[in-house]
Amino acid sequence: MSKVETLTLASASPQYLAWLARERRGARIVRGTQLAILLAFLVLWEVLPKALIVNPVLTSYPSALWPTFLELLKSSPQQASILVHTWATVLATVLGFTGAMVLGTAVAAALWWWNVLYKVLDPYLVVANAMPKTAFVPIFYIWLGATLSIYGMSLAISVFITILMIYSGFQGIDPNKIKLAQTFGATKGQILRKVVLPGSVPTLLAALKVNAGLSLVGVVVGEFQSANLGLGYLIQYGAQIFKMNIVMTGITILAIVSSLMYLGISWLEAVVMRRR
Repeated sequence: MSKVETLTLASASPQYLAWLARERRGARIVRGTQLAILLAFLVLWEVLPKALIVNPVLTSYPSALWPTFLELLKSSPQQASILVHTWATVLATVLGFTGAMVLGTAVAAALWWWNVLYKVLDPYLVVANAMPKTAFVPIFYIWLGATLSIYGMSLAISVFITILMIYSGFQGIDPNKIKLAQTFGATKGQILRKVVLPGSVPTLLAALKVNAGLSLVGVVVGEFQSANLGLGYLIQYGAQIFKMNIVMTGITILAIVSSLMYLGISWLEAVVMRRR
């Protein structure tokens, strides 16, 4: 705790200290409940198949995942290491949501700049966002090939929602701030850079959170179809040879990757919002 926080607490009222204690207790309760749910899930997953209440062939066990992971660490001429598969999926996901953020922000800025363009494209963007992107997997495979189709799916599944979210954030800027900037003679470009974009930081961070998950979904779906590397390919391979240990290990690593991405974006959000 910093000196400023210490002095603030020393001069705080009893009511504030009581409220602060309740907030901390509530946060501990939430964390404890989350951990309890995870622990209960893992215990049930381990116990039910071993008691033959659930068919173990279909679910595997948590205790079997670590030996499977160690086995998959070894590379062979027929199969790459699981670390190589993980890196392929993470790289495609990062490139996908980075491209979606850059392209989505640029398109949203263009729609904000030219309102007529938004009126023309709005129904097409809504329909494109509503369409199930998995239907495009075979098309992307034919158009882009085995590798680029994965990046195409990652981008397609996240870019339209990004455009709509960021444009809505641009439109939500206080009009009085824009009028004030215009009063001081600001150009439209200056208003975009100095008012609209800084005021839309929470929306940009929210879009980043959404994109991370959607891009990962797009990558895995693309890997199901065409890849020979990646966690999606590994899960598909495990299912084809009916080895659920491989499938569950791949899914567990995907969950860990998703959690790390969420924590990273949450940390970035905290840093950015603290500096605003």
